[in-house]
Parts: sequence; C-alpha cells; structure tokens
Amino acid sequence: MKEQNELQIFKEHQLIPIRRNENGEVIVSARDVYKFLKVQQDFSDWIKKQLDVVEAVENKDFTRFPFKKEGNNATLIGYTLTLDTAKEICMIAGVAPRTNEETKKLSKQARKYFIAVEKAWNSPEMIMKRALDIAKQSIEKLKLENIEKDEQLKEQKPKVLFAESVQASQTSILVGDLAKIIKQNGHEDIGAKRLFEWMRNNGYLIKRKGTDYNMPTQKAMDFGLFEIKETSIIHSDGHISISKTSKVTGKGQIYFVDKLKGEM
Repeated sequence: MKEQNELQIFKEHQLIPIRRNENGEVIVSARDVYKFLKVQQDFSDWIKKQLDVVEAVENKDFTRFPFKKEGNNATLIGYTLTLDTAKEICMIAGVAPRTNEETKKLSKQARKYFIAVEKAWNSPEMIMKRALDIAKQSIEKLKLENIEKDEQLKEQKPKVLFAESVQASQTSILVGDLAKIIKQNGHEDIGAKRLFEWMRNNGYLIKRKGTDYNMPTQKAMDFGLFEIKETSIIHSDGHISISKTSKVTGKGQIYFVDKLKGEM
C-alpha cells in the first residue's frame, strides 16, 4: 500500500483515524472502523459481508492490501475504505439484525463523525488549502527537475562547447595543443610529453625509432585521427628537405578527449 498522510481535520480528537491517499481522497482503515464499533465477530468475515451488502466495488470503493502483523509471520489482508463506503457500513451496522446495543450507538456516532469530516473536507477553506498544497508540490517538483537539468547541462557544457568549436573549425592541431584542450575539458593535465607516450603505447603513433618515429600509425590514419603536415626546408647549401609533423584532426580531437576521459 502506498504511503498515506494523516489529515489535520479533528486530529486532536479523531474518533476513527482518517488519512488522505495519493489522489487527495479521504480514506479509512476498515479494521479501525471494526475496532471502534466493537463488533463481536471475526473481522475477515465481517468486512466481506459488509462490502457485499453495500455492493462496494474493489479499487473504487475499497482496496485490499497484504500486511504482516508485528510478531506474526502470517500475511493478513487489510482493507482501505472510501469515506462514503465507511459511512454506509456504519449505517447498516446500526440496523443489522442481532447487533448489540453498544455497536448500534457507536455506529450512529461514527456516521455523524464521517459526515462532519466530509463537510469540513469539502469546505472552501480546505479546498483552497488542498489547491495550495498541490501548487506547492508542483513547484517543488519543478525546482528539483530544474536543479537536475542544470547539473546535467553543467556536466555536458564543456564537452558540448568543445565539440561545437571543433565542428565549426576544420583546423588540425599539434599534439601539444591537444594536451591543453584535454586539460580545459576537465581532464587531468597530461602534458605533451606524456600524451605522445600514451599515443605511442596505444598504437596511435609509431613507437619504433627511425625516420617515421611519432608519425601516425596506419590504423590512426584510417580512422581519420591524424594528418601529416609536410614542410619544405631550404638549407644553407641549397638542398631542400621535407619535414613531417603529425597533427590531430577535428575528428581526432573529439576522439581523444572522449578516449582519455577517466583514463589518465
């Protein structure tokens, strides 16, 4: 059974405890009605007969729920009644054959009590109070949703801004510049030297010493993570040599920022 809140109406001297369900309706425990009326009959038999007499419809006029009594492992069945159903049961309890005089007197008292509860519950003041409560709950819910949304946006903002900036620019950058971007996006300060080493150890840059040292591997080139920038150098003796530099593409920048997140 879902959690139910105690009503404030007549709280100091409730004849029979009344509660409010999640739909804002007044409900009563059938067992509490049974105890108040001091019925001299087994509860299970009594409540089934009462519900049958008043032609109560389950999940509309009453609901059943399993529970375990303290100190007893057996599963019992509880009944929750609407206010109208509780009033009807009290009415028939007062006129049923073989009902003792005490129960008749208590049934009349309980019926008047439920009528007073209904009248107070439907008063303009209580209707306004319920409306304000609902509005307050809605506002609190929206606040919580907005807080969660803001936290998500804060978490996503660096990555979104980075991805948008990379998509807007097709400029390839040096590995050292990528290390700075990684730091700006909330990752550990890896540094250019350490980033080169990580790329070599993970198969993105060629590890073996030679003319192609620190050049992209074929796998990295196939993925479109790097491009090779060639620069012509004219030496003092007139000969020309070609300098090759590995540069990280826009796709590679996004890839490595995501890949390195949490790994360093």
